[in-house]
Amino acid sequence: MNNDRLISMANQIADFFQSYPEAEAVEGIATHIQKFWDPRMRQGIFAHLNAGGAGLKPLTLKALQQLAAKQPDLVKSA
Repeated sequence: MNNDRLISMANQIADFFQSYPEAEAVEGIATHIQKFWDPRMRQGIFAHLNAGGAGLKPLTLKALQQLAAKQPDLVKSA
């Protein structure tokens, strides 16, 4: 899956959670990506994050950073 599609999908999740309080939104986005994205998708989005994360919305960035902090093995494989 290409980066543009992964960015779009991650940002769509952030759009869904946008009306939630920030901490709850960030947790919801991170949880969704962890539970429902296959490992190749997570690797792709973390590789994009490691390359600067262009195009990711602020909530998406925070969620990915939170997920990376909780599970650094996800980032290592990216």
